[in-house]
Amino acid sequence: MFKTTVKKVSCPTKSALFVSCILLGPIALTGCGKEQVVQKAPAPAVSVYTVNSDLVGTYREFTARTQASKEAEITTRVQGELIERKFVEGSKVKKDDLLLKIDPSEYQALVAQYDADLKSKIAGAAGASRDLKRGKEVAEQGFISQSDLDKLITNAAQTQAAVKAGEAALTKAKLDLSYTEISAPFDGQIGRVNIDVGNIISPQSGVLATITSIDPIYVNFSVEEALYTTYLQEHHNIQSPDQVPIDLKIRLPNNTEYAEAGMLDFADTKIDSNTGTVELRATFPNPNGIVLPGLFVKLIAESKNKSQMALVPQAAVQENQQGKFVLVVDETNKVSTRHVDLGRRVNAMWVVNSGIKAGEKIIIEGLQKVRPGVEVNPIDKNVDAITGVITNSAE
Repeated sequence: MFKTTVKKVSCPTKSALFVSCILLGPIALTGCGKEQVVQKAPAPAVSVYTVNSDLVGTYREFTARTQASKEAEITTRVQGELIERKFVEGSKVKKDDLLLKIDPSEYQALVAQYDADLKSKIAGAAGASRDLKRGKEVAEQGFISQSDLDKLITNAAQTQAAVKAGEAALTKAKLDLSYTEISAPFDGQIGRVNIDVGNIISPQSGVLATITSIDPIYVNFSVEEALYTTYLQEHHNIQSPDQVPIDLKIRLPNNTEYAEAGMLDFADTKIDSNTGTVELRATFPNPNGIVLPGLFVKLIAESKNKSQMALVPQAAVQENQQGKFVLVVDETNKVSTRHVDLGRRVNAMWVVNSGIKAGEKIIIEGLQKVRPGVEVNPIDKNVDAITGVITNSAE
């Protein structure tokens, strides 16, 4: 037979119950007439941005390359020793500034020689002219033959021709002498010198230096034939570049937008049959010389006909398999996921084609703390539209 043993269990004492309450904290205790309510965790704090809108037009981006508006290769037209360099490599120069000087001694001597030769020929021509005058006078009286008179006429003509030849030779000598000083053809910036002072240079020496003018700066780009044809159909009545209803900007290689606006000033007269594109050129002011020739840039063409579009900071945009989305905080501070169709990027902001409206609040900081459906504690922040820097609303 089995024996049953009954063990008496007593209710905890007050002191034991007190210790249990301390250890268990917020956990609900039931029994012995005691109950404690579970405490709710505080809502996580997140930074939110109130979506703004701005005027935005339709746009296109083109890969483009910059080019100096003027460029000249400095060479010499005469031979001689390079004796002076009047500029610092890489410096700015003004039109007609003296750049290089060749030893002028030989050319000065030639000028003096041809000048003296010309004076001699002028004197000879004057004597021949007087002889001819006297010959005509005596020929009328029958003192000289027609043959002698013809000789006087021929001599006078030959000496006059010799004067013309002497004048040309002197002009050429003076021109060669002027070529011993090489001046800047326009305002610009001069590059490296390829031949040092002391060397003998000649027209065969090639380029001595290159001077460029980069204010304004040219930006060359290509447009597809279909797009250009549409442009011509819509704007065939435009008479001057400033009437083109397009704003032109460029984005530099460091991903910053250049401050100056450009103007379309040239389009080629034919389509490239190999690429199906037409070459266009825009001109941009470049007073500080920031944009150098040869840069690859992005040319942004935006229509002047603009409409109000919502813009969201790049920091707020996430992406999953369904596409790009943002986390929206509604009036009850609840979080929801909103997929968005984004357009162009404007500095630190994205243009929203659809999915979000101006005035709605989106999370820009604390994204990892939340998930859709939870309640949050939103803290309003500002976002610099140019740099993307987030600051407090009071700042």
